[in-house]
Order: sequence, then C-alpha cells, then structure tokens
Amino acid sequence: MQEFRELADKLNRDNDLPRSEFLSLIAMRRNLSSEDRSYLYSLARAKADRVYGKNIYLRGLIEFTNICRNNCNYCGLRRDNRNVNRYRLSKEQILECADRGYDLNFRTIVLQGGEDLRYTDDDICEIVSGIKERHPDCAVTLSIGEKSRESYERYFRAGADRYLLRHETANEEHYRHLHPAELSMKARMECLYMLKDIGYQVGAGFMVGSPFQTEECYADDFAFLHKLQPEMIGIGPFIPHHDTPFRDMPSGTLEDTLFFLALLRISFPEVLLPATTALGTIHPLGREMGVKAGANVIMPNLSPTDVRKDYLLYDGKICTGDEAAECRKCMEMRMENIGYHVVTSRGDHVKFKG
Repeated sequence: MQEFRELADKLNRDNDLPRSEFLSLIAMRRNLSSEDRSYLYSLARAKADRVYGKNIYLRGLIEFTNICRNNCNYCGLRRDNRNVNRYRLSKEQILECADRGYDLNFRTIVLQGGEDLRYTDDDICEIVSGIKERHPDCAVTLSIGEKSRESYERYFRAGADRYLLRHETANEEHYRHLHPAELSMKARMECLYMLKDIGYQVGAGFMVGSPFQTEECYADDFAFLHKLQPEMIGIGPFIPHHDTPFRDMPSGTLEDTLFFLALLRISFPEVLLPATTALGTIHPLGREMGVKAGANVIMPNLSPTDVRKDYLLYDGKICTGDEAAECRKCMEMRMENIGYHVVTSRGDHVKFKG
C-alpha cells in the first residue's frame, strides 16, 4: 500500500506525524499486507539497531505482593476479586530473589506489586537500599503505583533508579471505562511528571485492544508520550481475566501489538521497549516477534515459583512454573536464535549512560 509506506517513511524521518496523518496511518493497519507489515518492522528494527545494536536487556522481575487497594476493571488483582490467593513476600524473601537474580547475571531488579499499603515507605526504602548495598552495580526499578512526591523522593534517595507507571490511556473517556471513580487520569499523569522531575528513568505505557479503545485513544496516547518523553514504554495486548468485569471482552491482537511496538520504536528511537510476557502469552513466539518489531527488553520472572500462579493480572499467563535459571537460559537461547544477544548490563537509557 503506497500511501501507508509514504506515511511510515514520513514518521521514520520526523519521529512524529500530524494527528490527522497519524490517525490515517493506524486506520490502515486493518488492511495491510504481510509485505507492508514487514516493511514497517524493518524501519523499527533499523532504528533500534542504530541506538542499541543487537543487545537485548534483561530485567529480573520480582512480583512481591498481589494485594491491591484499587479496583480496576481489567485487572485480576483488583480489590473486589475474592478468588485470589493473596500473598506478600518478606524483605528477606525479596533480597534472596534479588541475590539469585544477580548470580544469574541480571543487572536490573524490578520490584512490582499491587498498591499494597502494608508496605510502608520505610519498608520500600529498606528493600531498595538493601539491594543496592549488596549489588551496587545493579539498577533497581519500582513499579508500585501512585504515591506522593515525598514517597517518590524517598525511594530515589534510597537508590531506586527507575519507576514504571503505565498511564494505561491518555483519553479521559476511555480512562473512566477502565478505572473506578476514585482514580483519575490527571493524578496518574501528575505522578509521571513528578517522577521525571525527581530524576528517575520513567516508564509509561498502555494496553493494546483494551475495551472501549478507539483510534482516537491511540492518538492521545502517542501525543501524551511525546510530551512526557519517557525513557521506557511498556505496551502489551489486553487479555481478559475471568474474575473481572471485562471477562467476556475480546483480547488485543498480536498484529496490533506488533504494529504499535513498531510505531513506538520509530517515534522514540532511544526508548527502552519491552517485549512483554503478555505478548508471549498470546503467541508462543510473541516475544521474538516483538524484538523483530523494535523491542529490546525482556523481563523474566525471579519471583518464588510457589507464588507466581497467584500474580495473575490476566488469564493464561506464561512462565508461572519455570525456575529463574531456566527463564534466563531460555531467553538467551531464544534471542540468539533470531540474531540478538542478551547482555549482562544495567541497560540504561542512552541519556543516562556514562
């Protein structure tokens, strides 16, 4: 499709498009040939290779609590789901997971959990500083939701390097469909700007194919991301969970997720872009395909295997039974098979190197 390639080339040249042209570009995705998709992925992969080469960065994920005060309509950990076997890891368990990850050559540890108020700011700071004291060459990433500026500053002083807080949507109407009334899109975005101001490497992102999502929603997401300029952008397909209000909604597709991964890489050449577990859940080679579409980060799980099955944001999540060493070895082989290599590195955004 000539018009599609012309718009893709323009995006590749300018890293952005006027809104009307961007909407036209994403509307065309429904009728693309395999050759057109391959062309888009080749543009994205070339941009990633110019900045990061053939390097794939691993993040060791520790899902340390599945308790959450929020009641989001898409999430299996939502407060009102009474069918979840809830758990919390102790500080000692978290540090043991981090030690195990370090021994396996992970140099970024990601602490992810629901918004569990049982962990005080003192607790989080102790955990972060404990990891940094044991492993000063590691980066620590937090993904624990909306907090006050004071809390974010405390975590940063304790040694946290990065913070992941997916904005989920930059469209107010869409936000209201996804979230309970007590949450606000304005507050979410204010948190992201606070994190940037404090000095974190910041991650935002959205689901692909979530209920009530329109092409206008995607355009709003890209406009917000251009304004925020995050160091990391995490996207993955929406996958329903059977104990949520969205249980009967259709999943996001592999094709759309790869399409938006490629657009993100072309629009943000230096961004750190994960091929997510959700992508691997909807297709056995989803993460490899994500890398070929511009991703350069993989996040294997370091959580104890006996709790992984209880951290189910969506149905069918993969890798809930693999040992950490198996996960790392598996990812290394899978990346080598497609011409990329896993590196032992913190994997910082290029602006934060050196």
